[in-house]
Amino acid sequence: MAIFGFFNKNKKETLDKGLSKTKENVFSKITRAVAGKSRVDDDVLDDLEEILITSDVGVDTTLKIIGRIEKRVAKDKYINTSELTAILREEIAALLTENNTQDGDGFELPADKSPYVIMVVGVNGVGKTTTIGKLAYQFKKAGKNVYLGAADTFRAAAVEQLVIWSERVGVPIVKQKMGSDPASVAYDTLTSAKANQADVVIIDTAGRLHNKINLMNELTKIKNVMKKVMPDAPHEILLVLDGSTGQNAFEQAKQFTAATEVNALAVTKLDGTAKGGVVIGISDHFHIPVKYIGLGEGIEDLQVFRKKEFVDSLFGE
Repeated sequence: MAIFGFFNKNKKETLDKGLSKTKENVFSKITRAVAGKSRVDDDVLDDLEEILITSDVGVDTTLKIIGRIEKRVAKDKYINTSELTAILREEIAALLTENNTQDGDGFELPADKSPYVIMVVGVNGVGKTTTIGKLAYQFKKAGKNVYLGAADTFRAAAVEQLVIWSERVGVPIVKQKMGSDPASVAYDTLTSAKANQADVVIIDTAGRLHNKINLMNELTKIKNVMKKVMPDAPHEILLVLDGSTGQNAFEQAKQFTAATEVNALAVTKLDGTAKGGVVIGISDHFHIPVKYIGLGEGIEDLQVFRKKEFVDSLFGE
């Protein structure tokens, strides 16, 4: 069953506002690139390539997009510069559709997997714990019984922050004292959740630097211990990335996907940056669905990522 599938006017306004800095940045550069020109030529395409790369779309993805536009220019012979934005929107939407055929509706909760276990990974400072709290809120709002597991036992602040979110949302949390074995916390969380017929379990993990081998080994240990309670757990490994870090988010995604079986992404802090293009590049490069995007501090500002709405907001309706 898809959760959070409803997309209303208020959410669209939040999306438009959240992506406004990126949109203004891209549009102003495109306007300058086509100034005084009537058709899309090699110079315009060279400028567009630079615009996309500097908007953190990424080199490989940018070259794919430029290649698509070049084919259209060659086919149609003459494309007016006024059409460029519409074509850009169409080609990016098509690229994202090809990489992730199903549009986002958030996490699926199969009836035969209860509780549904989501392990959340990512470095410190990306908004990982906040994303967990907002996810828990949305699941709770959808009528689901949610359990949180505070398996980041290396930072007191991480546990305290998750406790605050559990109280704010009104969901139980399983925690141990500082320095406890994170895998033990995950084990206790799943055991308690199963005993209390929970629908969803969200496990927080330590967010030390992604290039630490011991952290990656720790994630593997947590997964293995959870399988003792539920052989197919975790059902989702959600990597949280800070969109405002641009290319550093690419590097974090590279490191985490190499170390653990990440199958979903959440890109946060898009409202405070002009680097929203990173969502396009990450989605294309890693072929891992972006499930959620963070667009503000509010409890409802975590939105399901929908390609069409995202591209429309970024490049105009």
